[in-house]
Amino acid sequence: MADMPEEATTVDAVVVGAGPAGSAAALELARAGRSVVLLERGAYPGAKNVYGGVVYARVLDEAVPRWWEEAPVQRWVTRRSTMVLTGSQALTVDFRTAAWGGPPYNGMTTYRADFDSWLAGKAVEAGAQLVASTVARSLLWDAAGRVVGVRTDRPDGDIRARMVIACDGVNSFLAKEAGLLPRTSPEHTTLGVKETLALPRAVIDERFGLLGDHGMDIEMLGCTEGIPGGGFLYTNQDSVSIGVVAGLEGLAEAKTRPEELIARLKAHPAIAPYVRDAQLKEYSAHLIPEGGYRTIPKLAIDGMLVAGDAAAMCLAAGLWLEGVNFAIGAGLAAGRTAAEAIAAGDTSARGLAGYRRRLADSFVLADHKRLRDAPDLVLGERMQRQYPGLVCDLAEQVFTVTNPRPKRGMAAEFLRAARRNDVRLRDLARDGLKSLRTFG
Repeated sequence: MADMPEEATTVDAVVVGAGPAGSAAALELARAGRSVVLLERGAYPGAKNVYGGVVYARVLDEAVPRWWEEAPVQRWVTRRSTMVLTGSQALTVDFRTAAWGGPPYNGMTTYRADFDSWLAGKAVEAGAQLVASTVARSLLWDAAGRVVGVRTDRPDGDIRARMVIACDGVNSFLAKEAGLLPRTSPEHTTLGVKETLALPRAVIDERFGLLGDHGMDIEMLGCTEGIPGGGFLYTNQDSVSIGVVAGLEGLAEAKTRPEELIARLKAHPAIAPYVRDAQLKEYSAHLIPEGGYRTIPKLAIDGMLVAGDAAAMCLAAGLWLEGVNFAIGAGLAAGRTAAEAIAAGDTSARGLAGYRRRLADSFVLADHKRLRDAPDLVLGERMQRQYPGLVCDLAEQVFTVTNPRPKRGMAAEFLRAARRNDVRLRDLARDGLKSLRTFG
C-alpha cells in the first residue's frame, strides 16, 4: 500500500473508507484527473466489511465496462426464492431464469474481501492513492467552519484536502462530527449476522439444483421468532452463506442472541437439508441502517460529502434488501460531483448541491423515495408475527387431503387460517392496500 502523503501537501480529495462507495468515489475522482487519497482502516479493502453475499453490479456498466469479465464472482444468481416460515412450516415462491446466467447478468454472489479489493484496485489503476491500516479520527476545519481534510491515527498524519468524502460506514464518526448523521437509532438499525459454511461444490449443485456457475438466493420471512427482521441463504462456489437480520430493539426485548437465531434456522426442517454436514468457516456481524428514505441525512456541507451506509443508503424493502449497489451508485455520484466542484473552484455546500440532484435522478434516491413506507410495513408486528402463520396454515389446509370429508372452499380455509393466527380482516385489507401503494 502507498505511504501517507506529506502533511504539507494538499490533495484534491480524501475519501474515507475503501468499501464500494469509497472506491467508486475515488475511481471517478481519479479518472477526472484529480489527486485523491483513499483511506482504509483495514489491512486491505474488504478486510473489515460484512454483508449477506449478493451484489447487483449493473450500476458498474458505465464505470467499468464489461465488469463481469474481471470481477471476482462466486456464482451468478439465476434462481431466487422467497420463503415464508413458521416453526415447522415453509411456503416458497421459487423463480429461476437462464437470462440471469449470461451477460449483462443480474446478481452475483461474491466475497467482500475479493470484491472490495478488486474495485479499490480499479481506483488505484486510475491514479488514486490507497492508504490502508489507517483510521481517520476526525475532520480538519478552517476558521470559517469548513472541512479542509482529516486527522488520522498516524504520527503527523493530517491530510489536507479540498474535499472530504465520508464513506466510513453506518456509524460514520466523520458524518456525526460534521452534524450530518444523527446518533444511531436502535429503532432504525438492524444487526446482520452471517455464517459462511463450507460444502463441496458438487454437493451444493445437487442440493440447490444448480449447474456450472449458476447460484441461488433464498430470502426468508418469519425466521426471527417474531423479532423484526428476516433471513437469507446464498450459494458460493464451495460454501453457502446463511444468516439473519434482526432489529436491535427486538433482540434486546427478546433477550435472544443472534447466533441462537442462526442455529435454530439451520435446524429448521426446510433449511436443514441444505446445510447438512457443512463446516463453519466464518462468523461475522454488521449493523445495517434500515430506516429508509426518511432517515437519509443531509448529504453535504462546505468541503464534505457523505455516501453509502454513512448516509443510510441501504434499501430494506422486503422484496429487496440491497446495499452494495446503492453504495456504488452514491459513490460514483459523489466522485463526479466533487470533481466538478473542485474544477469550478466551489466546494461549498451550494457548489455540492448537484450531488443530491444526481442521486434523485438515479435509482439511489428514486427507489428509496418510492419505497419509503416499506420498512415500517415489512418490519411491522403483523408482517413479522401473524402473516407467516396465516399463509403457511392456509397452504397446509388447502393441500391436506381430508377424505372422506369433502374439501372446504378457499374462502372457508382462508377464514379458518385467519382465525388461527388472530388476523383481523380489516387489518389485512389495510396492509394489503398499503402494500399496493408501496410496491405498486
